[in-house]
Order: sequence, then structure tokens, then C-alpha cells
Amino acid sequence: MSLRTRRRAAVAAVAALPLLTLGCGSDAEPEASGGGGDGAQEVATVTLGLIPIIDVAPIHLGMEQGFFADQGIELELSAGQGGAAIVPGIVSGSLDVGFTNNLSLVIASAAGLPLQVVASGVDSAGDPETDQFTIVTADDSITRPADLSGKTVAVNTVNAIGDTVVKASVEADGGDPDSINFVELAFPTMPAAVTAGDVDAAWLVEPFVTIGESQGIRVLTTPLNDFTDIEVEVSTYVTSQQFATENPEVLDRFRTALEESLEYAQQNPEAVRAILPTYLDMPPELAAQVRLPVWNTDVSEETLELFTELGQKYGVLTGEPDLDALLAGVE
Repeated sequence: MSLRTRRRAAVAAVAALPLLTLGCGSDAEPEASGGGGDGAQEVATVTLGLIPIIDVAPIHLGMEQGFFADQGIELELSAGQGGAAIVPGIVSGSLDVGFTNNLSLVIASAAGLPLQVVASGVDSAGDPETDQFTIVTADDSITRPADLSGKTVAVNTVNAIGDTVVKASVEADGGDPDSINFVELAFPTMPAAVTAGDVDAAWLVEPFVTIGESQGIRVLTTPLNDFTDIEVEVSTYVTSQQFATENPEVLDRFRTALEESLEYAQQNPEAVRAILPTYLDMPPELAAQVRLPVWNTDVSEETLELFTELGQKYGVLTGEPDLDALLAGVE
């Protein structure tokens, strides 16, 4: 029986601007009356750390549709480069909630950081034809994941989710994951590096997959579909245990607004495509073509267990994350 349990999801809005004020945990105190769904609840300010990527489109849609305003939630937004940068802000209290990939989450938990999951972030599509999490190449001799043994593969960060899932894909296909040479490159530079032969392949996400396909690269595989049959939850929204304990009612309203946002995004893909150019440097014609992830309101305990196993297997995780503590707010 699947351990994947229906959870209520939650989150707020993001700005793609790099300079945004950081609030503090105490800012989640009520500020003014009115503005809530019942016309009486007080407005609470929540600071949110997000990465300006396709995955956070539901937050922008939720702002546009008024889901957060209906719950009396006012958002202070902060753009981060990745989950590894956002998590310290959550722990320090400069952020109330943040978006992070689930491998970074279990690594942080195993290191003893007091985190708690708030809601689901984004899932892989579970379909090799539409999944946006890919390994790409331009080398005709590379026809399957095992062919990456002994090759050079670009990832955005070494010892993180990219090289971990590439290794798992290669090993599942009978290849040697330890023989791969990983190099760090920024996602926007990867298509050119692959087509030039500077690297043999790359772990790549949208919109750079679609951009790269127009430059001659091809999708070799969607690795999250290669080594497991579960629906992989790639990221979640998390908070600190202290914030969750001190602000349960605010966090519940936050969840309600994000649940609406996630469901709206999943049910309205054209609305997602329309909003992408408003917060990303993406022309509308590209937004119309990119592969979209899956959004739902489930938090996957199975995925956290999977990333724990992979992290330990490939040496990026030492120790054991406290999954009970991580999931205390969504069980």
C-alpha cells in the first residue's frame, strides 16, 4: 500500500526580483483587521523564500487569483538561488517559509536542522514524454543512461540532487555511476556546452530543455522515471519547527491558500503558461512550448525515504533525517 498520503498544501507568492526585503518570524503577527475570507480575520505577514523557476508558478497564480488575500495573508518575498541558500534563512528566522528540493531537505534534517514540511512543491510528471527533469546529450553514441559511464556530465551543483539522480539512472541501467565525471555549470550555459562537446551530457530542466532542443540537443532520458516506480515529489515548502509551533493558525491559512493555488495551476495549464513571462525572463512563445511539472496537494513520505536512501548510497548524506519531525505538520 502506498505511503503517499493526502496532505493539505500551503504557500504564498514569489517575486522574481533579486532584491526583496527579508522579514522575520515575528512578522507573522496580525497587522490589521479585515481582508480575510470572512471579512473579520486579521492580516498576517509571511516571508517566503522562493527560487524564480517554473515550479513556483502556482504562487504567482494564487496572488493573481486572490487566494492569499482571501485568507488574510500578506507576503514578503525573497528570491534565492536554491534550497541550500533558503534553508539557512528559515532556520535563522529571516524567512518564515521556503521552497527547497527534497534531497536538500533530508540532508538538512540529518544535520540536525529543526525543519518541518508545510506543503508539497512540485512533482515529476511520471511520464518520459512530458517530464521536465531530464538528462540531455548531443552525442549520437550515447543512446541509454548506461552509456554515460566514464563520461563528463554537467550539473548545476555537485553533490546535490542533479548528480544523485543521474547516478541512480545510470546504475539502474547497468552502468557505473562512480565512473562519471561531474562538472558544475549554470543551467543557461548547459545547452551550448553540450552541443559544443565540452560535456557529454547534462542534467537539465525547463525552460532550458526546450531551448536546447532548438540548438540540437536531445533528451536522453528522464531520470526520475528510471530508478523508481513512485511519483517523485521533487520539492516541498518548509518552515522552522519554531515558526510552526508559534504560528499554527497563520500556517493553516497559508496552507489553504496554497492548496487552492496548486490545484488551480494543475487544472489551468494555459494560465500557467500565460503567467510565466510575468516573473521569468521568458518570451510568451517559449512559455507556450515548455514542459510543465505536476502540482498537487500531496506530501510524499515515500520520496523523502527514497532521497534518504540515495543520499546515503552516493555519499551526499551522512546520518539519518528525522522524517517524523519533518512530517509532523502534515500527517
